[in-house]
Amino acid sequence: MHEYNYIFFFDQEPIHSGIHTATFNEVATRNLDILGPLPNFGSICTSERDSDNVNAVCDRYGWKSYYYFFHGWAALDWYRGYDKTFLIKPINNRAPTKTFIAPNRIIAGARKHRLEMLYYIFKLGLGDNHISCPAVCPVENISILDAVNPLLEQYPDIQQVFAAQQLPINFANETDHPMHSCWLSLFEEAADSLLYLVTETVATGRRHHLTEKTFKPIALGMPFVIVGTKGSLAYLRSYGFKTFDSIWDESYDDAEDDVRVSKIASLLHGLDNIPAEAKQDLFNIAKPIIEHNWNHFYNGGFEKILWNELQVMLHDIDSNS
Repeated sequence: MHEYNYIFFFDQEPIHSGIHTATFNEVATRNLDILGPLPNFGSICTSERDSDNVNAVCDRYGWKSYYYFFHGWAALDWYRGYDKTFLIKPINNRAPTKTFIAPNRIIAGARKHRLEMLYYIFKLGLGDNHISCPAVCPVENISILDAVNPLLEQYPDIQQVFAAQQLPINFANETDHPMHSCWLSLFEEAADSLLYLVTETVATGRRHHLTEKTFKPIALGMPFVIVGTKGSLAYLRSYGFKTFDSIWDESYDDAEDDVRVSKIASLLHGLDNIPAEAKQDLFNIAKPIIEHNWNHFYNGGFEKILWNELQVMLHDIDSNS
């Protein structure tokens, strides 16, 4: 006896084969498809689009894949109502003195791109911006000096660079780098920054996977730079948002995995070296894009796209059941 047409929803986290293979094996075993991949046997629903990881899982287990933007729905839920509060400073009243805000919490495990980004921030002297950095990863419970070991071949001085910092670095009125995923915060630091440096959950491989992190600057009324996988900005634009290629160089979005972080670091370094009045000028130029993204997020445009996408997926599931 076999279970047919089941759907395994793995729609919140990105797929890491080294971590999640045991989970997928358990799903296959529990549904008794122990004879190996069979056509139309079961399905997996993820929040990864155009993903080699999803394709590999489907090839292995004979699953059909479905997709919808889970984190878009999550962000609309978590950040609803903030547009009606006094917490977010109106963009016309802002005079940014810093180049960027860069919160960092989980820096070990599968998040080596965050260590790379912090390495460049410290090495290039960008630490005077609004950043946070733990001394010990609060989830993996590993020292940052040990977490950088896999990066020593690529960055021989990375341990010295981190050792020279007074870690941990916390935002004002914060300790122990608390989890902020499901709400907005750091309103003063955000209003004082030209842009929000988003270090996404994944930043390598052929896949599109953005999370609520990308929507924080949009909901805070800010420009942004995304440390994510190749094509992340184009992926975001496909949902009706605008990015800032008319204001600064966004060619990092097309760069390969091995150079994308360094290109972002070069962009930030250049912006950090301009005077405060020039930062204000860039922010003023960015205002129409900021307003478009804010309105698209809070006034129903994004939700309509997500709803249409979800209906198409449900129709596809119904047609294949």
